[in-house]
Amino acid sequence: MSDATHRSATPEPTRMRLRPDLAPLVDQIPYLDVAEPSVARRTLKDLEAQWEPADTSAITVTERLIPGPAGAPDVAVRVYTPRTEGPHGGLLWIHGGGFVMGSLETEHNQCVWFSSRANVVVVSVEYRLAPENPFPAGAEDCYAALEWLAAHADELGVDPARLGVAGCSAGGALSASVALMARDRRGPELALQVLTFPVTDDRMDTPSARSFHDTPVWSTPQSVSMWRHYLGEGHEQRETSPYAAPNRADDLSGLPATHIVTAEYDPLRDEGLRYGQRLLEAGVPVTLHQWAGAFHIFDSFGTESGQRSIDELVLAVHEALGEPAAEPS
Repeated sequence: MSDATHRSATPEPTRMRLRPDLAPLVDQIPYLDVAEPSVARRTLKDLEAQWEPADTSAITVTERLIPGPAGAPDVAVRVYTPRTEGPHGGLLWIHGGGFVMGSLETEHNQCVWFSSRANVVVVSVEYRLAPENPFPAGAEDCYAALEWLAAHADELGVDPARLGVAGCSAGGALSASVALMARDRRGPELALQVLTFPVTDDRMDTPSARSFHDTPVWSTPQSVSMWRHYLGEGHEQRETSPYAAPNRADDLSGLPATHIVTAEYDPLRDEGLRYGQRLLEAGVPVTLHQWAGAFHIFDSFGTESGQRSIDELVLAVHEALGEPAAEPS
């Protein structure tokens, strides 16, 4: 189904009752034209240039090239390490960007916040992007980074029993995919997955996907383009791997404790909620916060609501991956 079909089928604009601190942002948010990846990448880089870098005084930041999947190029990672005494929990961070854009810079500030505030080592991965490198390239890069994190835990000052994976939007899809791979490939073992505004289903058949064609930051036409780039033309006629669209997995048992964030005016809302419900049904501990009056990645714009959401996420990471509880005397 084309982008034009989605737009013409919904001529009426979405009526939104946004939170007071989010409403003024709507006219300031540029459209990320995912149909043209090169255009979307330039727009994102222009945005990144405007962001004030976070304070890194409490951590050290290094970059490395690590082995990629078999037969694939090396993968760049950026490691954020607290200056406090370890060992620390380890969090693999996977950036968003509709599978077609983004880099180590895109969510640098978030990585700083989680490392310094949750007191964990964060490893951010720069995976290969579609459409030049469609699925499974990006997912396999991220899994290779998780394997590297676990294998180098001592060197990184990480407790291998306290590993987690986190990502936003397409990064949420890749995080969920990595968690499924880790379960199915028998490691590394994860204690947590954090999925914020996650992409989980290429079918786009939920009420939110059918309704939100003009919502801020992300809308269904962008999802249509995203999946076409990630899975290739004609993907609707082929079987989709659950490592691409995690809601396709028949069995969600045995996955780590999960923290999910969704937003009311996000076409991805219902597939995120459904994934959380299915995890619960499979016996996985789930914390889920559905934000009323909010849109996709609303916590990236320096608002009071956004800060509250980030605070919750930092707490979730710290509780799951922070210092282990002392043994009773």
